[in-house]
Amino acid sequence: MTDVQTPLTPAREKSLNRLKRVEGQVRGIARMIEDDRYCIDVLTQLSAVKSALAAVEGEILKDHASHCVTHAIESGDAGDQKAKLDELIGLLAKHYRL
Repeated sequence: MTDVQTPLTPAREKSLNRLKRVEGQVRGIARMIEDDRYCIDVLTQLSAVKSALAAVEGEILKDHASHCVTHAIESGDAGDQKAKLDELIGLLAKHYRL
């Protein structure tokens, strides 16, 4: 069996590119700490990374809702619909500490 990788959707490609930028930002923060940079500058960069990760999280959540959840609804499979909604509710409950 060959291991064929499916092409990324535009939304996934966008998220991947953002994550690569975040990766660079995190390396930059590590260098700032190694260079004993001013704490406020480091904290400012940490805040920027958290915002960038939140943007990626939002894109992936939107992608999940528009594809996976929509597919479950359109399928008419009640079990799949419940599973997708339970996943989503569980994620949101964990994220928002509900």
